[in-house]
Amino acid sequence: MALQSVIDDLAKRPGTGEVIPVIDPATEEQITEFRDAGPEAVDAAVARAKAAYQSGVWTDIPARQRAKVLWRLGDLIDEHAKEFAELESLDAGMPPAQAEMIVSTCAEFFRYYAGWCTKLNGTSYQVQMEGGVNSTHANFHAYTHKEPYGVVGLIYPWNGPLFNACAKVAPALAAGCSSVVKPAEETPLSAVLLENLITQAGVPEGVTNFVIGYGATAGAAITAHPDVEKVAFTGSTEVGKQIMRNAADHLNKVTLELGGKSPVLIYSDADLDMAIMMASMGIFVHSGQGCVCGSRVFVQRSVYERVVAGIAMIGDNLVLGGPQDEGAMISPLVSQKQLDRVMGYIEQGRQDGVEIVSGGYRLDRKGYFIKPTVVTGVDPATSRLYKEEIFGPVVTILPFDDDDEAVAMANDTSYGLAATAWTTNLARAHNLGKRLNAGMVGLNCQLTFDHNVPFGGYKQSGIGKEFGYEGIEAYLKTKSIWAAL
Repeated sequence: MALQSVIDDLAKRPGTGEVIPVIDPATEEQITEFRDAGPEAVDAAVARAKAAYQSGVWTDIPARQRAKVLWRLGDLIDEHAKEFAELESLDAGMPPAQAEMIVSTCAEFFRYYAGWCTKLNGTSYQVQMEGGVNSTHANFHAYTHKEPYGVVGLIYPWNGPLFNACAKVAPALAAGCSSVVKPAEETPLSAVLLENLITQAGVPEGVTNFVIGYGATAGAAITAHPDVEKVAFTGSTEVGKQIMRNAADHLNKVTLELGGKSPVLIYSDADLDMAIMMASMGIFVHSGQGCVCGSRVFVQRSVYERVVAGIAMIGDNLVLGGPQDEGAMISPLVSQKQLDRVMGYIEQGRQDGVEIVSGGYRLDRKGYFIKPTVVTGVDPATSRLYKEEIFGPVVTILPFDDDDEAVAMANDTSYGLAATAWTTNLARAHNLGKRLNAGMVGLNCQLTFDHNVPFGGYKQSGIGKEFGYEGIEAYLKTKSIWAAL
């Protein structure tokens, strides 16, 4: 599908709600508009998914056939990589190189989970039970069977639309589920092309159903629907909590990949050039619109001034721009709403008396651009800028003296998604790996990813894991079966 065909198809999608504009964040110009799908469309999509699941048209086919379809879908994404990169750049404002890099990982989700289709096995047990109500039987055989959840709701955010879609759709299909998929209303374009390719790959009609609308309408209808047995959501902690409330009435199961306020610890013995560069990119890439972005940096006091100056210098020299801006390295924020949110935190920080070392202002041009911002002098006990997830290119930097102080400061947060430590002392590094209270810890590395390695956080950063075997297990139920011999 050509770029204009995708835009036209989105505009023609049926809906009963209000008209939602799609805005290019690099130019503030409207790309297209569509109608909010609304609860009625969700009901229809759930009904299609339920009928498809109950018919067995996908669940009951041999696992090797599902694997072939998933592999074919991965190949189709590769074949349309250029179109996907253009859509992601246009929709989310990504520089082309960033969009191309992200799209290159998306096809592999389907090939990776295609491999799991034929390897979903239960466990056989040697039963040790004696006596009790079954004392007339001397021998038992017990085993478990893995079964897909029926209809699952998949809801993903705007900061990496195609990546997050594939991270959910691939394991759900591999497990044998039917699904209702809701992209973020800000960035729906790549969903239109993905939906088309899912059909081309051979996924039967009704198995994967996309609805596009607001979270408060279409999203809420999915999470509260009695026929949706499982919800997988990536987004803010605030919305994740609301999803749990919506799901509570029917005890729908949830996997939640939520927010972060990730710490980065830099020691005096670290490779400082590398640590400064990666800490900078770890918060400024995609204008800080990433759940794992390292927004709190803690630096050993003897090198504190050097690190602050180094991160500020990199932030000052990064080229901000959209897909059409030559040499652009950093994208705009996704919307006016997000820009207002980030600038609100910066202004609140100024009122609290923090020091803005660099940045802290909106660029004087079209587009939702905020200059990378380095902040010092925050009060960890009271500063909202320090404590709350901003989801923007804003980093706070504080000094520390020893391991205990660094760990205490890093762990003093309601979040627990990611953490990073930079030190050449390997004993210290591995001890920090144990002590840092986060679901993912990088030792002398940052922004790392592999399809095979579980991804997810502690505390208010979420429930459950994505990627790897745990990613497909999230879409499977375990049944225990007993047989008297």
